[in-house]
Amino acid sequence: MKKILLFLTFVAVVFASCDPLSQTYKGLDATPQKKIAISVATAYATPTAAIAAIPAILSASYGQYSDGSTAIVTYSLSPNAVLAPDVTLSHLTYTMTTPDYTFPGNTFTDLSSTAVLNFLAYKYPNAVPYQLSVLTYNYFETGYAGSSGTITTDVFMFVNGAWLKTYALTPSQYALVGRGLTNTFGSTDLANIPSYLNSILKADPTVSLTAKAGDIKYVSYKYNNGTLQEAVPMVFDGTNWASRLTAPFIKTNGTWILNPAINYTFVAADYVTVMNSTVGNATNRGNLSHGNFNVKATDPTGWSTTDLDAAISLILTAKFPAPKVAQEYDVTYATYQGPASGFDTRVYVWSGSAFVSQQP
Repeated sequence: MKKILLFLTFVAVVFASCDPLSQTYKGLDATPQKKIAISVATAYATPTAAIAAIPAILSASYGQYSDGSTAIVTYSLSPNAVLAPDVTLSHLTYTMTTPDYTFPGNTFTDLSSTAVLNFLAYKYPNAVPYQLSVLTYNYFETGYAGSSGTITTDVFMFVNGAWLKTYALTPSQYALVGRGLTNTFGSTDLANIPSYLNSILKADPTVSLTAKAGDIKYVSYKYNNGTLQEAVPMVFDGTNWASRLTAPFIKTNGTWILNPAINYTFVAADYVTVMNSTVGNATNRGNLSHGNFNVKATDPTGWSTTDLDAAISLILTAKFPAPKVAQEYDVTYATYQGPASGFDTRVYVWSGSAFVSQQP
């Protein structure tokens, strides 16, 4: 099966900060820890191969860093790399029937954008990373569908321990890049698919008008005469969208290992969800129209730590309907600090009844 070569400019950037994991990883070295964000040039055949090789790279370049230091590593895949475990469209397709809507916690004959993720978590309790589902269901969301719902087919992917809806290409978007006759890509398109997807995302005003550096879209498309359903992560660098994957690592007991925490980054829809909630107050919720949290303490639209934790907990509850006790979640979100903008990460652990902040 063919996959996309992820084209990257490899730049290493090191950020120093306080360690947010001190309450989770007890007994770690007391010296200051580091946060690292790097990209590696080696192309890997699978994500598993990348995760096995990256610790040696980190040890060679950052071996002096203390226990508790963390790294987010961006890497590329080779053209024949396998991301999803199964991309055969006929295997992935499922149409919900009437009994399916009686899954625990649902009392309706239709599903909202949150309820459909809960259904997938129920139907596939043992989902594996990058698993795909092409699901046909009765969709209802206030203001977006008819009162009796609308039969919809969406493509979902299991990423970082949760199901998410992918950005699935439409016939008009295939036509935009000259593939409107078949509405599919083939092997002759392999080298051009990254640029195709970049053009499609930049041409979509629902994406381009709100895109910020660091935003990620999992874009799905049909391949090989429509017999396969592929998906690839596209990350916005502020100008263009490029294909890449990331993996979190942590140094513990003197060794770099894959961070057992689940990493989640806010997407545009998450800020809208918080805007439409009762978390915080009307003033700071309204300010989320900018696509970030104002954390400037002296600003009337600023978010207090308590309200910020409540907002993040709201999203975690929606994204991870079946969390495991003691599982750590590292949540990254966009911030405005006046005049600077940036990103921050907060750490939470599921206690069995709530997502509890681990910030010191």
